[in-house]
Amino acid sequence: MRVLQLIDSLDAGGAERMAVNLANALTSSVERSYLCATRAEGMLKQGLVAEVGYLYLNRRSTLDLAALQRLVRFVQQEQIGIIHAHASSFFIATLLKLIVPKLRLIWHDHYGNSEFLDQRPKRMLRWCSRFFSAVIAVNADLATWNREVLKCSTITFLPNFVLPYQSKAETALAGATGKRILCLANLRPQKDHATLFKACQLVFANYPDWSLHCVGQDNDDEYTKQLKNMVRDLGLETRVWFYGSCPDTGSIIAQCDIGVLASASEGLPLALLEYGQGGLAVVATAVGDCERVITSAAYGSLVPAGDLEALAAALSQYISDSTARQTVAKALNGYVSTHYAQDSVVSKLLSIYNY
Repeated sequence: MRVLQLIDSLDAGGAERMAVNLANALTSSVERSYLCATRAEGMLKQGLVAEVGYLYLNRRSTLDLAALQRLVRFVQQEQIGIIHAHASSFFIATLLKLIVPKLRLIWHDHYGNSEFLDQRPKRMLRWCSRFFSAVIAVNADLATWNREVLKCSTITFLPNFVLPYQSKAETALAGATGKRILCLANLRPQKDHATLFKACQLVFANYPDWSLHCVGQDNDDEYTKQLKNMVRDLGLETRVWFYGSCPDTGSIIAQCDIGVLASASEGLPLALLEYGQGGLAVVATAVGDCERVITSAAYGSLVPAGDLEALAAALSQYISDSTARQTVAKALNGYVSTHYAQDSVVSKLLSIYNY
């Protein structure tokens, strides 16, 4: 079995990290594991292990025929039989399938706005889905939507999983040791940093030694400028820090004490699993499949999306009670290790490939 993970970029994001994780994990389970970045490389490329075969297409448009031809040649030369397309790469994967019909095409749905599926564009995806051998959804709501909308009979819910990070420590966080809150999320509206900043203003009024550290892609666009202006207007310039995308996530988590996600919508956020793997107490919004990870108060705190008072209260509880913070962090670490480990997910994935 030779399997190619297909992803549009290797920028730091949940779908991109899962593509890398799967390519790495499969090296010990299939004859040969590959990854192709179609549009852009990125910092996650350095996370690929040496055994993964790699291709960069430098695809410049939706119908870049030269890039498609390079992909076809690579697949045929390497005798690849399974294409595992992630997120928006489904279109070029479908074109590839039309040229090489014997390929088995698996599409992995990482759609993050699962709270707003009624607004999701679907016309092209639905047409392409008739060529999918199977669809993998990262949360239950997405699986239901796929069954109702797509023209593929095999729809499977498969949770994300985490792998230990091997990256070299590069990022030194500001703020006081033992008093750091981490938000691992790209700077985009879905992640609702605005509510988080307002909640932190309430929290830091009572706990001025604590700080918030935002790690995630910064596009330097109008939205991110508004966020940074908000931090200034709230008087949090010395309490809220931005780092952009960083390769050393494990090292960053090790420098923090609480992990937070204030998202308006999610699938099954990889950041949540990374917090658990890294031993952080977690506060997250009750969206997507977060409740599948934080199944009870024993594993962390879930609050309603957009409720800054509830978010502030949950953060304050862990700040004021270090024993509770350490207890839930340890419990979540054990739960993630048991339920979101590599072996169980890869075993289920292989059964999908072989179906």
